[in-house]
Amino acid sequence: MKKITLLALMLLFTFKFFGQAGNYNVGDVVDDFTVTDVYGVEHNLYEYADAGKYIYLDFFFDTCGPCQTWQPTFSEFYDKYGCNEGELIMLSINNGTDSDEEVILYEETFGGPFNHAPAVSADGGGGPVTSNFGVGAFPTFVMVGPDKTLFEKDIWPLTNVSTFEATFPAGVEPEVMECTFLEVIEVADLDFSIYPTISNGQQITIEMNNQVAKSVRIYDITGREVYSINANSSDVKFSLNVSSGTYFVKVNTESSYATKKMIIK
Repeated sequence: MKKITLLALMLLFTFKFFGQAGNYNVGDVVDDFTVTDVYGVEHNLYEYADAGKYIYLDFFFDTCGPCQTWQPTFSEFYDKYGCNEGELIMLSINNGTDSDEEVILYEETFGGPFNHAPAVSADGGGGPVTSNFGVGAFPTFVMVGPDKTLFEKDIWPLTNVSTFEATFPAGVEPEVMECTFLEVIEVADLDFSIYPTISNGQQITIEMNNQVAKSVRIYDITGREVYSINANSSDVKFSLNVSSGTYFVKVNTESSYATKKMIIK
């Protein structure tokens, strides 16, 4: 699927060919989908829409030149508007040719100096979503509204983040916000380890490095506290009965704190 002529390859590094969601027109209700990102977190389109979110989809594959060029801009957009904590949701959807490992490497190489939007590989169901939307050129950026209709079928050409911002409907002004809980906060004099960092929530261990944890707090990606325990120990064990997703573990000692990310699958 990735074989193209030399001429096409040269052209792809400067522009793309007829990229759009070819199976839908603006105003059409799009089909629901559930995908799993490269870290095992599920994302459901209609759940985001029902929560009043505007959803931006980035269709890509790892050796696509324009995808590589504009991935940092999509990452910046994601970072600027709160890393899916605010009114906007951003997802990168692979065309179905790349594995989790290839997509992780792509994000690390081309995602830029920003927090990166959740990315879905072939392993997580990217191919069927790409086919359902009828995307045949890459990258293609589309936007789905809270009413589950297609608002934008091809956000292109890009100049910078303002191109995405120009798609905001009249009266919609999403808050610019920091990724409060998505950044892993390390405090120089506080170190701890979580085992395992990806789990089903059972038998989680926090191991302190020559310090005593006074309390442990667990937050979801919206900042809502879902679990807490007063510890007073250097070896804390607990289980979580929560939904699949990304969570943030904040450990407090007498004088400092640190936060690390954990995935529940």
